[in-house]
Amino acid sequence: MTQRPGAPAAAIAIHMSEQDRHNAGLLHTYLNDHLAGSVAALELIEYLTEKFPGTELESFLADLYKQIEADQQVLRDLLEAFEKNESTIRKAGAWMAEKFGRAKFGLETHDVSGVGLLEALDGLVLGITGKQLLWRALATASEAWPQLRGLDYPTLERRAAEQRDRVEEKRIAAAREAFRVT
Repeated sequence: MTQRPGAPAAAIAIHMSEQDRHNAGLLHTYLNDHLAGSVAALELIEYLTEKFPGTELESFLADLYKQIEADQQVLRDLLEAFEKNESTIRKAGAWMAEKFGRAKFGLETHDVSGVGLLEALDGLVLGITGKQLLWRALATASEAWPQLRGLDYPTLERRAAEQRDRVEEKRIAAAREAFRVT
């Protein structure tokens, strides 16, 4: 990650208006929400990877895991630039939501295929689309927030789009299998 120019967040905060402090709080919440989403995505990918040992899907998911983990680190670095902590409550909530999602998708009690796999991949496509939109929003916000500057947002957004497209291919294949489309 490229170093961001400017004064430390604490020094900037001293000169902030009440509205700017409020907006900073909203930004921290936004970053933490996306960080929590990445926690849920990694949990789900890890679980699915274990269910498909020795397959092309396992290899695909392992690669996706590494990429999302790298994106997650960018979010952590941004929170650190604001001298803010990760929200343990949000991360725990995301972890629990992923566990409930497994039950909803039938991933705990059934074979990890069919509609359950399709719905799990639906969730990943939606989450990755959200991440793509996150990078776009942060690029815009970087005009006002020096802590957000220095990242290559077009590359991050493009990587998210590529991830989404690759998962979408797997999702469509899962739909064909689930609904026996030839």
